[in-house]
Amino acid sequence: MTRNILHVITGLEVGGAEMALYRLILESLGSEYTHTVIALTPEGGMYARFLQAGIKLIVLDFRRAPFSNLVRLVRLMRSLRPDVVQTWLYHADLLGGLAARVAGVRNVIWGVRTTDVDGGCARATRWVRQLCAVLSRLVPHTIVCVAEAARRSHSLIGYDATRMVVVGNGFDLSKLTASQTQRNELRAQCGLGPHDIVLGTLGRFNLDKDHANFVAAAGKLAARHARLRFLMVGKGLDPGNADLAGWIAATGHADRFVLLGERSDVAVCLSAMDIFCLSSRTEAFPNVVGEAMAMGLPCVATDVGDVGVLMGDTGVIVPKADPEALARGVTELVEHGPQYCEGMGRRARERIHAVFTMARVRERFEGIYEQVINGRKL
Repeated sequence: MTRNILHVITGLEVGGAEMALYRLILESLGSEYTHTVIALTPEGGMYARFLQAGIKLIVLDFRRAPFSNLVRLVRLMRSLRPDVVQTWLYHADLLGGLAARVAGVRNVIWGVRTTDVDGGCARATRWVRQLCAVLSRLVPHTIVCVAEAARRSHSLIGYDATRMVVVGNGFDLSKLTASQTQRNELRAQCGLGPHDIVLGTLGRFNLDKDHANFVAAAGKLAARHARLRFLMVGKGLDPGNADLAGWIAATGHADRFVLLGERSDVAVCLSAMDIFCLSSRTEAFPNVVGEAMAMGLPCVATDVGDVGVLMGDTGVIVPKADPEALARGVTELVEHGPQYCEGMGRRARERIHAVFTMARVRERFEGIYEQVINGRKL
Protein backbone atom coordinates (compact mmCIF):
# COMPACT_ATOMS: atom_id res chain seq x y z
CA MET A 1 0.00 0.00 0.00
CA THR A 2 1.35 3.41 -0.98
CA ARG A 3 1.68 5.97 1.80
CA ASN A 4 1.60 9.65 0.81
CA ILE A 5 3.75 11.93 2.95
CA LEU A 6 3.35 15.70 2.51
CA HIS A 7 6.24 17.78 3.81
CA VAL A 8 5.87 21.46 4.64
CA ILE A 9 9.10 23.41 5.09
CA THR A 10 9.68 27.11 5.70
CA GLY A 11 11.98 27.59 2.69
CA LEU A 12 14.66 25.99 0.55
CA GLU A 13 17.81 27.76 1.68
CA VAL A 14 20.89 25.59 2.15
CA GLY A 15 20.63 24.42 5.74
CA GLY A 16 20.45 21.38 7.98
CA ALA A 17 16.68 20.88 7.81
CA GLU A 18 16.58 21.34 4.04
CA MET A 19 19.44 18.88 3.51
CA ALA A 20 17.89 16.36 5.89
CA LEU A 21 14.58 16.47 3.99
CA TYR A 22 16.33 16.21 0.63
CA ARG A 23 18.36 13.17 1.71
CA LEU A 24 15.36 11.46 3.29
CA ILE A 25 13.32 11.71 0.10
CA LEU A 26 16.17 10.50 -2.10
CA GLU A 27 16.72 7.54 0.22
CA SER A 28 13.01 6.69 -0.04
CA LEU A 29 12.83 6.59 -3.84
CA GLY A 30 11.24 3.36 -5.02
CA SER A 31 9.70 2.59 -1.63
CA GLU A 32 6.02 2.41 -0.70
CA TYR A 33 6.26 6.01 0.55
CA THR A 34 5.73 8.89 -1.86
CA HIS A 35 6.86 12.36 -0.83
CA THR A 36 5.65 15.81 -1.88
CA VAL A 37 7.19 19.04 -0.59
CA ILE A 38 5.49 22.40 -0.05
CA ALA A 39 7.87 25.31 0.54
CA LEU A 40 6.29 28.33 2.21
CA THR A 41 8.73 30.79 0.61
CA PRO A 42 10.20 30.74 -2.92
CA GLU A 43 13.60 29.80 -4.28
CA GLY A 44 16.73 29.39 -2.13
CA GLY A 45 19.93 27.43 -2.68
CA MET A 46 18.23 24.02 -2.46
CA TYR A 47 15.47 24.84 -4.94
CA ALA A 48 17.34 23.61 -8.02
CA ARG A 49 18.50 20.44 -6.26
CA PHE A 50 14.94 19.42 -5.40
CA LEU A 51 13.82 20.00 -8.98
CA GLN A 52 16.79 18.21 -10.52
CA ALA A 53 16.16 15.20 -8.29
CA GLY A 54 12.59 15.00 -9.59
CA ILE A 55 11.08 15.68 -6.17
CA LYS A 56 7.46 16.85 -6.31
CA LEU A 57 7.69 20.49 -5.22
CA ILE A 58 5.03 23.16 -4.69
CA VAL A 59 6.25 26.66 -3.85
CA LEU A 60 4.15 29.29 -2.07
CA ASP A 61 5.03 32.85 -1.07
CA PHE A 62 3.82 33.57 2.45
CA ARG A 63 5.95 36.71 2.69
CA ARG A 64 4.05 38.43 -0.13
CA ALA A 65 0.51 37.21 0.58
CA PRO A 66 0.24 35.29 3.87
CA PHE A 67 -3.54 34.99 4.12
CA SER A 68 -4.22 33.88 0.55
CA ASN A 69 -1.32 31.42 0.72
CA LEU A 70 -2.66 29.96 3.97
CA VAL A 71 -5.99 29.38 2.23
CA ARG A 72 -4.15 27.79 -0.69
CA LEU A 73 -2.17 25.58 1.71
CA VAL A 74 -5.40 24.26 3.24
CA ARG A 75 -6.86 23.60 -0.21
CA LEU A 76 -3.72 21.78 -1.32
CA MET A 77 -3.89 19.51 1.71
CA ARG A 78 -7.53 18.73 1.04
CA SER A 79 -6.83 17.89 -2.60
CA LEU A 80 -3.63 15.91 -1.98
CA ARG A 81 -5.17 13.95 0.93
CA PRO A 82 -1.85 12.93 2.51
CA ASP A 83 -1.56 10.10 4.99
CA VAL A 84 0.86 12.22 7.02
CA VAL A 85 1.77 15.92 7.06
CA GLN A 86 5.36 16.35 8.24
CA THR A 87 6.56 19.89 8.96
CA TRP A 88 10.09 21.25 9.26
CA LEU A 89 11.11 24.34 11.32
CA TYR A 90 9.01 26.57 13.58
CA HIS A 91 7.02 28.58 11.03
CA ALA A 92 6.18 25.45 9.04
CA ASP A 93 5.22 23.64 12.26
CA LEU A 94 2.75 26.40 13.12
CA LEU A 95 1.30 27.14 9.67
CA GLY A 96 1.52 23.62 8.29
CA GLY A 97 0.16 22.07 11.46
CA LEU A 98 -2.83 24.42 11.69
CA ALA A 99 -3.56 24.10 7.95
CA ALA A 100 -3.52 20.31 8.25
CA ARG A 101 -6.01 20.36 11.10
CA VAL A 102 -8.32 22.75 9.21
CA ALA A 103 -8.04 20.46 6.17
CA GLY A 104 -9.05 17.49 8.29
CA VAL A 105 -5.62 15.84 8.51
CA ARG A 106 -4.92 14.64 12.05
CA ASN A 107 -1.66 12.81 11.29
CA VAL A 108 0.78 15.66 11.86
CA ILE A 109 4.49 15.37 12.66
CA TRP A 110 6.41 18.47 13.73
CA GLY A 111 10.17 18.91 13.38
CA VAL A 112 12.40 20.61 15.97
CA ARG A 113 15.84 21.39 14.56
CA THR A 114 17.45 23.79 17.07
CA THR A 115 18.73 23.58 20.64
CA ASP A 116 19.47 27.17 21.65
CA VAL A 117 16.17 28.60 22.86
CA ASP A 118 17.93 31.36 24.82
CA GLY A 119 20.10 32.72 22.00
CA GLY A 120 19.37 35.60 19.71
CA CYS A 121 16.70 35.16 17.04
CA ALA A 122 14.05 37.34 15.47
CA ARG A 123 11.21 38.43 17.72
CA ALA A 124 8.69 36.88 15.33
CA THR A 125 10.50 33.54 15.55
CA ARG A 126 10.44 33.64 19.36
CA TRP A 127 6.70 34.36 19.24
CA VAL A 128 6.09 31.49 16.82
CA ARG A 129 8.14 29.14 19.01
CA GLN A 130 6.16 30.05 22.12
CA LEU A 131 2.88 29.58 20.28
CA CYS A 132 4.09 26.19 19.07
CA ALA A 133 4.89 25.25 22.68
CA VAL A 134 1.27 25.97 23.63
CA LEU A 135 -0.14 24.15 20.61
CA SER A 136 2.19 21.15 20.96
CA ARG A 137 -0.45 19.39 23.10
CA LEU A 138 -3.14 19.86 20.45
CA VAL A 139 -1.75 19.90 16.91
CA PRO A 140 0.99 17.28 16.38
CA HIS A 141 0.74 13.56 17.00
CA THR A 142 4.54 13.38 17.20
CA ILE A 143 7.36 15.91 17.50
CA VAL A 144 10.63 14.72 15.95
CA CYS A 145 13.71 16.37 17.45
CA VAL A 146 17.00 16.23 15.60
CA ALA A 147 18.99 15.91 18.83
CA GLU A 148 18.56 14.92 22.45
CA ALA A 149 19.71 18.42 23.37
CA ALA A 150 16.87 19.85 21.25
CA ARG A 151 14.34 17.63 23.02
CA ARG A 152 15.55 18.76 26.44
CA SER A 153 15.64 22.48 25.68
CA HIS A 154 12.18 22.54 24.08
CA SER A 155 10.53 20.52 26.81
CA LEU A 156 11.86 23.10 29.28
CA ILE A 157 10.04 25.93 27.46
CA GLY A 158 6.72 24.12 27.38
CA TYR A 159 6.72 21.67 24.48
CA ASP A 160 4.86 18.45 25.24
CA ALA A 161 7.66 16.03 26.11
CA THR A 162 5.34 13.02 25.85
CA ARG A 163 5.06 13.54 22.09
CA MET A 164 8.79 13.92 21.46
CA VAL A 165 11.17 11.45 19.84
CA VAL A 166 14.74 11.94 18.67
CA VAL A 167 15.88 11.07 15.14
CA GLY A 168 19.37 12.29 14.33
CA ASN A 169 20.60 13.10 10.85
CA GLY A 170 21.93 10.54 8.44
CA PHE A 171 24.54 10.92 5.73
CA ASP A 172 24.65 9.96 2.07
CA LEU A 173 27.99 8.20 2.15
CA SER A 174 28.08 7.77 -1.62
CA LYS A 175 28.51 11.55 -1.96
CA LEU A 176 31.22 11.83 0.69
CA THR A 177 34.21 10.64 -1.30
CA ALA A 178 37.11 12.35 -3.03
CA SER A 179 40.27 11.09 -4.70
CA GLN A 180 43.85 11.81 -3.72
CA THR A 181 44.18 13.67 -7.03
CA GLN A 182 41.27 15.96 -6.14
CA ARG A 183 42.79 16.61 -2.73
CA ASN A 184 46.18 17.44 -4.21
CA GLU A 185 44.72 19.69 -6.92
CA LEU A 186 42.66 21.78 -4.50
CA ARG A 187 45.52 22.13 -2.06
CA ALA A 188 47.79 23.25 -4.89
CA GLN A 189 45.19 25.79 -6.05
CA CYS A 190 45.10 27.16 -2.51
CA GLY A 191 48.88 27.38 -2.24
CA LEU A 192 49.00 24.61 0.35
CA GLY A 193 52.11 22.46 0.31
CA PRO A 194 52.29 18.68 0.85
CA HIS A 195 53.82 19.15 4.29
CA ASP A 196 51.38 21.78 5.50
CA ILE A 197 48.90 20.72 8.19
CA VAL A 198 45.52 22.12 7.15
CA LEU A 199 43.00 22.96 9.83
CA GLY A 200 39.66 23.55 8.15
CA THR A 201 36.15 24.69 8.89
CA LEU A 202 33.06 24.60 6.71
CA GLY A 203 29.76 26.44 7.10
CA ARG A 204 28.09 29.73 6.22
CA PHE A 205 29.18 32.93 7.97
CA ASN A 206 26.80 33.25 10.90
CA LEU A 207 27.06 34.39 14.51
CA ASP A 208 25.99 30.95 15.73
CA LYS A 209 28.93 29.36 13.90
CA ASP A 210 31.28 31.67 15.86
CA HIS A 211 33.94 32.08 13.20
CA ALA A 212 35.52 34.71 15.43
CA ASN A 213 36.30 31.85 17.82
CA PHE A 214 37.92 29.85 15.00
CA VAL A 215 40.02 32.79 13.82
CA ALA A 216 41.16 33.70 17.34
CA ALA A 217 42.17 30.08 17.99
CA ALA A 218 43.94 29.96 14.62
CA GLY A 219 45.91 33.07 15.54
CA LYS A 220 47.16 31.35 18.70
CA LEU A 221 47.97 28.18 16.79
CA ALA A 222 49.82 30.02 14.03
CA ALA A 223 52.28 31.39 16.57
CA ARG A 224 52.94 27.89 17.95
CA HIS A 225 52.94 25.64 14.87
CA ALA A 226 54.72 26.86 11.75
CA ARG A 227 53.25 24.17 9.48
CA LEU A 228 49.60 24.93 10.25
CA ARG A 229 47.40 26.57 7.61
CA PHE A 230 43.72 27.54 7.97
CA LEU A 231 41.12 26.77 5.31
CA MET A 232 37.66 28.37 5.63
CA VAL A 233 34.84 27.28 3.30
CA GLY A 234 31.26 28.52 3.21
CA LYS A 235 28.96 31.33 2.16
CA GLY A 236 30.41 34.63 3.36
CA LEU A 237 33.83 33.17 4.17
CA ASP A 238 35.60 35.16 1.49
CA PRO A 239 37.95 38.18 1.30
CA GLY A 240 35.00 40.52 0.74
CA ASN A 241 33.75 39.91 4.28
CA ALA A 242 35.03 42.98 6.16
CA ASP A 243 34.38 41.57 9.64
CA LEU A 244 36.15 38.32 8.86
CA ALA A 245 39.05 40.10 7.16
CA GLY A 246 39.47 42.32 10.24
CA TRP A 247 39.59 39.36 12.61
CA ILE A 248 42.16 37.60 10.43
CA ALA A 249 44.34 40.72 10.10
CA ALA A 250 44.33 41.08 13.90
CA THR A 251 46.00 37.65 14.28
CA GLY A 252 49.12 38.92 12.52
CA HIS A 253 49.12 35.77 10.38
CA ALA A 254 46.78 36.63 7.51
CA ASP A 255 49.08 34.86 5.05
CA ARG A 256 48.25 31.54 6.74
CA PHE A 257 44.51 31.73 5.93
CA VAL A 258 42.74 30.58 2.75
CA LEU A 259 39.14 31.74 2.22
CA LEU A 260 37.22 29.81 -0.44
CA GLY A 261 33.70 31.14 0.06
CA GLU A 262 30.70 29.05 -0.93
CA ARG A 263 31.46 25.82 -2.78
CA SER A 264 29.40 22.92 -4.08
CA ASP A 265 32.24 20.35 -3.90
CA VAL A 266 32.00 19.81 -0.14
CA ALA A 267 33.68 16.39 -0.16
CA VAL A 268 36.68 17.70 -2.11
CA CYS A 269 37.04 20.66 0.25
CA LEU A 270 36.96 18.34 3.25
CA SER A 271 39.51 16.05 1.62
CA ALA A 272 41.94 18.98 1.40
CA MET A 273 41.90 19.29 5.21
CA ASP A 274 43.93 17.31 7.73
CA ILE A 275 41.90 18.27 10.82
CA PHE A 276 38.33 19.56 10.91
CA CYS A 277 37.18 22.19 13.38
CA LEU A 278 33.69 23.14 14.53
CA SER A 279 33.80 26.42 16.47
CA SER A 280 30.04 26.97 16.93
CA ARG A 281 28.41 28.47 19.99
CA THR A 282 25.17 26.59 19.30
CA GLU A 283 24.12 23.61 17.17
CA ALA A 284 21.52 20.86 17.30
CA PHE A 285 22.98 17.99 15.30
CA PRO A 286 25.84 19.41 13.19
CA ASN A 287 25.78 17.78 9.77
CA VAL A 288 29.17 19.14 8.86
CA VAL A 289 30.89 17.23 11.68
CA GLY A 290 29.31 13.99 10.48
CA GLU A 291 30.42 14.77 6.92
CA ALA A 292 33.98 15.41 8.08
CA MET A 293 33.94 12.18 10.08
CA ALA A 294 32.65 10.26 7.05
CA MET A 295 35.63 11.63 5.12
CA GLY A 296 37.98 10.19 7.74
CA LEU A 297 38.95 13.49 9.35
CA PRO A 298 39.83 13.80 13.04
CA CYS A 299 37.60 16.53 14.49
CA VAL A 300 37.93 19.16 17.19
CA ALA A 301 34.50 20.53 18.09
CA THR A 302 32.86 22.74 20.65
CA ASP A 303 30.57 21.04 23.16
CA VAL A 304 27.23 22.09 21.66
CA GLY A 305 24.02 20.22 20.87
CA ASP A 306 24.57 16.52 20.19
CA VAL A 307 28.21 16.81 19.16
CA GLY A 308 29.11 14.30 21.85
CA VAL A 309 26.46 11.84 20.66
CA LEU A 310 27.72 12.16 17.10
CA MET A 311 31.46 11.97 17.76
CA GLY A 312 31.57 9.52 20.64
CA ASP A 313 35.24 8.96 21.48
CA THR A 314 36.46 9.64 17.94
CA GLY A 315 37.38 13.32 18.36
CA VAL A 316 38.26 16.13 20.74
CA ILE A 317 35.45 18.14 22.37
CA VAL A 318 36.19 21.53 23.94
CA PRO A 319 34.14 24.27 25.67
CA LYS A 320 32.38 26.74 23.39
CA ALA A 321 33.39 30.41 23.02
CA ASP A 322 36.91 29.67 24.32
CA PRO A 323 39.63 30.19 21.67
CA GLU A 324 42.38 29.00 24.00
CA ALA A 325 40.54 25.71 24.65
CA LEU A 326 39.94 25.30 20.91
CA ALA A 327 43.63 25.90 20.22
CA ARG A 328 44.61 23.34 22.89
CA GLY A 329 42.30 20.77 21.31
CA VAL A 330 43.96 21.21 17.92
CA THR A 331 47.42 21.16 19.50
CA GLU A 332 46.60 17.82 21.12
CA LEU A 333 46.09 16.29 17.67
CA VAL A 334 49.04 18.05 16.01
CA GLU A 335 51.47 16.98 18.71
CA HIS A 336 50.31 13.36 18.64
CA GLY A 337 51.35 13.23 15.00
CA PRO A 338 49.88 12.05 11.68
CA GLN A 339 49.50 8.36 12.55
CA TYR A 340 47.42 9.21 15.62
CA CYS A 341 45.26 11.57 13.56
CA GLU A 342 44.77 8.99 10.81
CA GLY A 343 43.70 6.40 13.38
CA MET A 344 41.20 8.80 14.94
CA GLY A 345 39.85 9.72 11.51
CA ARG A 346 39.47 6.06 10.61
CA ARG A 347 37.46 5.38 13.78
CA ALA A 348 35.31 8.44 13.04
CA ARG A 349 34.53 7.15 9.55
CA GLU A 350 33.68 3.70 10.92
CA ARG A 351 31.31 5.27 13.46
CA ILE A 352 29.37 7.16 10.77
CA HIS A 353 29.10 4.04 8.60
CA ALA A 354 27.87 1.97 11.54
CA VAL A 355 25.41 4.39 13.18
CA PHE A 356 24.49 7.40 11.05
CA THR A 357 23.54 6.21 7.56
CA MET A 358 20.49 7.49 5.68
CA ALA A 359 19.15 3.93 5.55
CA ARG A 360 18.86 3.94 9.35
CA VAL A 361 17.20 7.37 9.36
CA ARG A 362 14.71 6.28 6.70
CA GLU A 363 13.79 3.15 8.71
CA ARG A 364 13.26 5.28 11.81
CA PHE A 365 10.99 7.76 10.03
CA GLU A 366 8.99 5.04 8.31
CA GLY A 367 8.40 3.40 11.68
CA ILE A 368 7.11 6.74 12.99
CA TYR A 369 4.86 7.18 9.96
CA GLU A 370 3.22 3.82 10.63
CA GLN A 371 2.72 4.65 14.31
CA VAL A 372 1.07 7.94 13.39
CA ILE A 373 -1.12 6.46 10.62
CA ASN A 374 -2.27 3.66 12.91
CA GLY A 375 -2.99 6.11 15.74
CA ARG A 376 -0.56 4.48 18.14
CA LYS A 377 1.03 6.37 21.00
CA LEU A 378 4.79 6.69 21.13
